[in-house]
Amino acid sequence: MDLPEAGRREESPYPKADLTLRGLARLADFAIATGVALGARGVGPLVAALYLLVADGLVHGQSPGKRIFGVRAVVPARRAPAGIQESILRNAPFAVATVCWAVPLLWPAFFVVGIPILAVEAWRVWDEPLGRRLGDRLAETQVVDAKVLAREELGPRLTAAAGGPLDPRSAHPRAARRGGAGR
Repeated sequence: MDLPEAGRREESPYPKADLTLRGLARLADFAIATGVALGARGVGPLVAALYLLVADGLVHGQSPGKRIFGVRAVVPARRAPAGIQESILRNAPFAVATVCWAVPLLWPAFFVVGIPILAVEAWRVWDEPLGRRLGDRLAETQVVDAKVLAREELGPRLTAAAGGPLDPRSAHPRAARRGGAGR
């Protein structure tokens, strides 16, 4: 039985991000978290988990790894970058796996909980049409190619700078500012 149109969520306006870039970005972030976990004795694993939780919300939906590889976490419904709250929700599974890996006492939990979490999340990214893993579903986010967003953001500005209409109903750029269709 199909849901009525009003009950369906709006699909994302963005295409699925390149999986290679997305995977490399995640590896870069895990490398940073691993360095922190191993470098700061005692509190390192907790700081690493905290980093993974908030990293996507630090710089307009881009963790350092995402920034390097040109992908971004966004909230498609708002057409806005993911913030700290979305970052925490979408990355909670990775933070749990990181703590289990980084604390030797929790290594059995890493094999029972952490590896399955990582495997399911990776499978969802590959299998789901928009690349949305469980963390993305929870936070209502999607990882997209940053160039797609740049084109979307710059499109209206480039049109205006080239002397194109500022108001699509107007044939002349100045007419849109005066409120008329050219006088």
